[in-house]
Amino acid sequence: MDELSEDLELLPSTRRALRHRIAVAQSEGRSPSLVAAVVRGGEVVWEGSRTSVEGHGPDGGVQYRIGSITKTFTAVLVMRLRDEGLLDLSDPLGRHLPGTGADAVTIGQLLSHTGGLAAETPGAWWERSSAELRPGLDEVLGEDPFKHEPGRRHHYSNPGYTLLGSLVEALRGKPWEDVLRAEVLEPLGLDRTSGQPRAPHAGGWAVHPWADLMMPEPAEDLGVMAPAGQLWSTTGDLAKFAVFLTRGDERVLSAESVREMRTPAVAPEPGSEEAGYGLGVQLSVQDGRRLAGHSGSLPGFLAALWLSEEEDLAAVVLANCTSGVGPSMVATDLIRIVAQAEPRFPEPWRPFREADQVPVELCGTWYWGTAAHVLRLRYDGSLELGPAGASGRAARFRGESDGTWTGLTGYYAGETLRAVRRGDGSLSHLDLGSFVFTREPYDPQAPVPGGVDPQGWRGIG
Repeated sequence: MDELSEDLELLPSTRRALRHRIAVAQSEGRSPSLVAAVVRGGEVVWEGSRTSVEGHGPDGGVQYRIGSITKTFTAVLVMRLRDEGLLDLSDPLGRHLPGTGADAVTIGQLLSHTGGLAAETPGAWWERSSAELRPGLDEVLGEDPFKHEPGRRHHYSNPGYTLLGSLVEALRGKPWEDVLRAEVLEPLGLDRTSGQPRAPHAGGWAVHPWADLMMPEPAEDLGVMAPAGQLWSTTGDLAKFAVFLTRGDERVLSAESVREMRTPAVAPEPGSEEAGYGLGVQLSVQDGRRLAGHSGSLPGFLAALWLSEEEDLAAVVLANCTSGVGPSMVATDLIRIVAQAEPRFPEPWRPFREADQVPVELCGTWYWGTAAHVLRLRYDGSLELGPAGASGRAARFRGESDGTWTGLTGYYAGETLRAVRRGDGSLSHLDLGSFVFTREPYDPQAPVPGGVDPQGWRGIG
């Protein structure tokens, strides 16, 4: 067995802990069935299920309805349009889909739920009533679609994602589901994800809150609201989708674009500082671990998909009950169990790949004012800047063809780092977004803004 295979295979104790967690979830959550999967290193390393039916349990090929995880699929389609140059996230919706009554809201605001639109549709509970009540966008939005000024706050909106689905249809000239199948599902091999249930699939149930009794939930077609929550899928397919959301796939979206989706786009709601939202992706911090993914619910079903890029782990949980299980909590617990029991091995240290292009003179200690920082060159050619002390701003930089470096993370993301040289070619200082970094604190030989006192450093008296 090679090293990679050995690292991916879970220990028996870890597998038992995972089985125990979903057993507790199914029992205490009183779900007719629950199925889960864990992904590590791009592969499914564990699957499990619990059910109220003796001698039978769902597997990774049984469909459940996934509710708002559908929104992440819709967001992928919109990001594809952006990457093709057919739209910009700053474009007002009306430029591409006029006449909706939400023309001024930007596409980026719709993706991040900051468009100010209502959370739900007017009229009957849309998840549990016929789509014939909402044949078009007029019925989805109603006469007063805004609850907040666009761009001011995060306010989750199902109608907002209906607009995005209609935008996809307008620019592609095809139904939303047809576009999704051709551009995402087929390339990624998600052949058990569909708009309508395909056998084998679970039935949706409501469980009485005070008695161990059940009632079937209606499975309504959502019609024009489909891009907000229509899809059915399996743990097998969603495991593949989680790998895509972590690494990207050039047939669908690049790694850079899916990373953009996982980047916080807005501040979280007051009182939920550990949560946030990117572009079609929910964000969370659990046990100090940054997670990205999405939850979903429709009458009769609960779902969650969460991933940790740092741990290279993901978990999917699907249940067929209207409430009770808390699939996001279960999924994040599955990630925690594996991460704590079997910490990820770090990548092997490697030397720099381009020995003849090593900018060693940039490395070492630099000072921003009196704050010491260390600049380190990594084997992949990137630069890492970090404080020499306990606190300060850290960032990673990508080299550009003109000799500059572009910030990729943290405060300096998107900012330009330049090595400034003297007339004789020697290195003078670093310029990072107008900040001057020098080899000595307030080096008098460098153009420090505001100048350096000619008497230099001195004591009191």
